[in-house]
Amino acid sequence: MSAAKHTAIGSVRFLDRVAAWRASRGGAAGEFVQEPVPRTIGGIARGEDWISGLFVAAGHSVDAPGTQPWDVASPSLGFSNALHGFEWLDDLAAVGNQEARLCAQDWTASWIRRYGRGSGPGWTPALAGRRLQRLLHHALMLLRSATPKDAANLRMAFAVHARYLARRSPAAPPGLPRIEALVALATASCLLEGLGLFTNRAHRGLVDECLREIGTDGSVATRNPETLLAMLTRLTWAQAALTGAGQVPDPALGKAAARLGRTLRALRHADGGLARFHGGGRGASGLLDAALAEIGRKPKPPEGSVMGYARLSRGRTTMVVDAAPPPSKAASAGAHASTLAFELTSGRRPLIVNCGAGDDFGDEWRRAGRATPSHSTLCLDGASSAVLAPLRKDGAEWLGAAPRRVPVEAGRRDGGLTLEAGHDGYVAQYGLTHARTFALSLDGRHLAGDDFLVALDQRAKTRFDAALAAGRPAGVPFKIHFHIHPDVDVAMNRSGQAVSMALRSGEIWVLRFEGEARLSVEPSVYLQAGLRHPRATNQVVLSGLASEYTTRLRWSLANAQDTGPLVRDLVEDALTEH
Repeated sequence: MSAAKHTAIGSVRFLDRVAAWRASRGGAAGEFVQEPVPRTIGGIARGEDWISGLFVAAGHSVDAPGTQPWDVASPSLGFSNALHGFEWLDDLAAVGNQEARLCAQDWTASWIRRYGRGSGPGWTPALAGRRLQRLLHHALMLLRSATPKDAANLRMAFAVHARYLARRSPAAPPGLPRIEALVALATASCLLEGLGLFTNRAHRGLVDECLREIGTDGSVATRNPETLLAMLTRLTWAQAALTGAGQVPDPALGKAAARLGRTLRALRHADGGLARFHGGGRGASGLLDAALAEIGRKPKPPEGSVMGYARLSRGRTTMVVDAAPPPSKAASAGAHASTLAFELTSGRRPLIVNCGAGDDFGDEWRRAGRATPSHSTLCLDGASSAVLAPLRKDGAEWLGAAPRRVPVEAGRRDGGLTLEAGHDGYVAQYGLTHARTFALSLDGRHLAGDDFLVALDQRAKTRFDAALAAGRPAGVPFKIHFHIHPDVDVAMNRSGQAVSMALRSGEIWVLRFEGEARLSVEPSVYLQAGLRHPRATNQVVLSGLASEYTTRLRWSLANAQDTGPLVRDLVEDALTEH
């Protein structure tokens, strides 16, 4: 690390510590003027793990029964952030019994004693905002039967966090982290006596951040759908707190929420979950619908491109396609090489998926989840369409070389929907442009797809010839991946020319192809946030060789003719994603 970089990081840490120390010099917050509402909830299984002494976070598992989290050596920065961001408090609240409450009270009181006056790694604006929001959400649980000393310490912690965030929230990373910090400050100032002097500052800062970071079309630079959901939920929290305190929320907050809601509807599958792209998951079960209900507007989901995604929806079928270049520079820190990948859901059952973000399972899974083979699209020669740049000194991994030209054209045919798109992610190395076409029928029961690899001009042809000459006389290998949701049963027919996929609803979908390729069913994983391990699943793979300047492979995904158009799906899901 350069001396200048080291000095800059040290300066930020120093300012955070000073601000936290200064914040600890004031008095405690008073009584609640509004009853706090537990708006966040975690997972019961994870909560039971925490109680038993099995601490699982950020891809690491530490087994330390009878030990507080603060006595455990943190195996990574992500693990430390999860602890000091109080993610475990949501999980203990999900368990909800006396043992969980006592555990939550003990760990919270211990954290306040050790770190409450500005020490420890948890004093950054982003972490302090997440921690304060969870302390407020679960305040009734933490205060129930608490000793007078612990209750007084908790009220002091509320005030210390509010004073700290009033000074340091502008230093939080822009976008969601800063919005989280400002919403926590706004909520605390509206809920607790003695903190009302911070309301206007938080309110104004939140409006400014929404205007800066949320596009007029409801988009964000990271193109992460789940980030939109997180922003929307937090804006609704802030508006509820302001209204409860007799304040009139700035109309800009409502307009920002409406823009986010419109975009989220376009990225919502038929089952209520979000499309999983660029580090985002499906969202906790019911969270998206609850957030959309809060804003009270139900416009029809737009068709065409929204935040770089194309939505095609007919009948019971919804598909979302990544039809734009990936994010760049700092916004690409969690982005994936997923250009032209798609997901497809039938009714309330996901069928074609992407593997997802592997952040919860460690660095190797995180990197694997970002690669093109982990997405339902074509991968040329095992290479990703966008590559991870070398690890930055601040620990971030941006995307380096990536598609920059992604032409898209949407249309209609015979009442159905069509989409044509391409990207230049493989041109520099192989001279080949990847193009895809989709045609979804009027009833949503048939999806026709074409994948092309084309050398478009003489320079591209020269590069392709060079790739063939470099030890590939038969052609450059490619694979088209169709990752299947783990609840789907997959079977290949005897001829090896088709694969059937049975959903738990009873629907049967069949994938077929035309052209020179080999069809196979191979292992895959489904990286589901909130679980201890990745879920095993399958992928259908079409493998072929690009040996000419134009290679075309046609495939189709059809709902079997003997499957009724109106299937009553009454099977309960065994797992939900958080």
